[in-house]
Amino acid sequence: MPSTIYLIPSLLDENASNVLPAYIVEAVKDCQVFFVEDERSARRFLKKIWKEMVIDDYEWFVANKTTIMQPDINHVFRSKLKEEKNIGIISEAGCPGVADPGQPLVAIAHSMGATIKPLVGPSSILLALMASGMNGQQFSFTGYLPIDTAERIKALRDLENESARKNITQIFMETPYRNDQLLETIIKTCRPSTKLCIAANLTGENEFIQTRTIEDWKKKLPVLHKQPVIFLIHSQGT
Repeated sequence: MPSTIYLIPSLLDENASNVLPAYIVEAVKDCQVFFVEDERSARRFLKKIWKEMVIDDYEWFVANKTTIMQPDINHVFRSKLKEEKNIGIISEAGCPGVADPGQPLVAIAHSMGATIKPLVGPSSILLALMASGMNGQQFSFTGYLPIDTAERIKALRDLENESARKNITQIFMETPYRNDQLLETIIKTCRPSTKLCIAANLTGENEFIQTRTIEDWKKKLPVLHKQPVIFLIHSQGT
């Protein structure tokens, strides 16, 4: 029987395991092999949702942003498919393959006739969009903006102009320790009437989601240093 590939969502906040549906544990029980972004945290996560799990009964392989494009990990993944093993793919937070490692392995699985099972779980991108009050019919996720200041300003202006032209919500993120710098650049670059949603610590006890105009945000900015944040902007023009 061909392998089944389970795309297993992980927690956005380690104390928010209640957001995961019970059927994820059943999927974990059906796996023999795991390809994970970080083995230590993946083991801890699975033990948290299934306390009786015997961790060493399973095969573990690291498939993160560094290894996932290397021939070795792809070869191992193909060999496990040939052995008709059921495989779980787990990223560090949220859903594998969505702004996280996993997509290349899923592409290989499709090419080899495996069954792909995406499982329901928290995605910071979708949760932020749902809560933003912005256009959920047309939206674009950009990922990380350039680090260089001039390039970042240009990218923000391009996103803002496209949002106004096409009526789309623009979604992006930053490494947590650079959140405050990005927020400052957004405030200085975008038009006063442009709406900005800041969605921080999603599903956590300190969850913070607010949408305001740039003009309103200038009155008081939150401190976002080292917090997981999704940023969304929507512009209706000048």
